[in-house]
Amino acid sequence: VQLQASGGGLVQPGGSLRLSCVPSGRAYVFTDKVIAWFRQAPGKEREFVAAISRNGRRTNYVDSVKGRFTISRDNAKNTVYLQTNSLKPEDTAIYYCAATPNDIQFRWSVGYDYWGQGTQVTVSS
Repeated sequence: VQLQASGGGLVQPGGSLRLSCVPSGRAYVFTDKVIAWFRQAPGKEREFVAAISRNGRRTNYVDSVKGRFTISRDNAKNTVYLQTNSLKPEDTAIYYCAATPNDIQFRWSVGYDYWGQGTQVTVSS
C-alpha cells in the first residue's frame, strides 16, 4: 500500500494548487491514521508541512506555511487534500503524503509510512 500524491505543477509566485493524496490499496490506511504532508527540495532534507487527525478536526502546520496552506480530509472519499495558496519560490519541492499511528504533533518522517512517489510543485515566474 502506498499513498499517492497528485496535483502538483508549475505555478507563478502568488498562485495556488490543490494537492490530493489517495491510498493505492486498502482504505484502512486512511481511516485509522494521522495523515501528513512532507516536502523535499533539491539538496535539502525532507520537511514536515502539515498533518491532520483521523477525524479531520485537528491540524498541525509548520510555521512557514501557516495562513497559506490548508490540510483537510474526506474519509468517505479516502482522500486528503493540501490547498496551497500564496505560493512562494521557496515552496518548490516534491510533496509527499504519508501515514502515522502517532499524534498530529509528530513531525519526524521516520515515524511515517506508506510513502509514494510524490508530486512536484514548482513556483517560478
